[in-house]
Amino acid sequence: MNNSSLIIQASGVTKLFSDGKREVKVLKGVDFSVSSGEMVAILGASGSGKSTLLQIIGGLEPPTDGQVVVDGQPIHQLKEVQRCQIRNQSLGFVYQFHHLLPEFTAEENVAMPLRIRGIAPKQALAVARKYLQEVGLGERVLHKPAELSGGERQRTAIARALVGEPRVVLADEPTGNLDSQTASDVLSLLKRLN
Repeated sequence: MNNSSLIIQASGVTKLFSDGKREVKVLKGVDFSVSSGEMVAILGASGSGKSTLLQIIGGLEPPTDGQVVVDGQPIHQLKEVQRCQIRNQSLGFVYQFHHLLPEFTAEENVAMPLRIRGIAPKQALAVARKYLQEVGLGERVLHKPAELSGGERQRTAIARALVGEPRVVLADEPTGNLDSQTASDVLSLLKRLN
């Protein structure tokens, strides 16, 4: 494997949580790498540390020990402003709950990462509409989250994760709140877009 194609490298990632009385080791020396174009699933029982690992990879939670390199950057050795920049430009996030802003339309929600980058509103909305079209929501761009079905909200969240053309999309149970058919459709969409 060519190191230049590596997007994520985790080495010895350990995470301890303490409640003051006891220490719980959630992750114990996790090592893995992901190359460009790969789709990787992290499987495990509830409470086994899957979400914690994704939070660490995304630079949202520091490891107790070990290192994570994302797109060539040791993410936890960077200042917060640099981590934010990597999250905005190299990473896309899709969660079990869509986390759409209720007061904004689908296209405004999807355009948000581009607006944060400083892209002009008109251009950001045009790109957002393109990605909403890609996920099958071209006719729903002006609808607010409350006017969308669960599957449509999740597809909007996927479009938002992809709009900045990130090198990595981290999806934490993206189908957990969907019926089996919609879940299958969302997984098929992620595979196709990869």
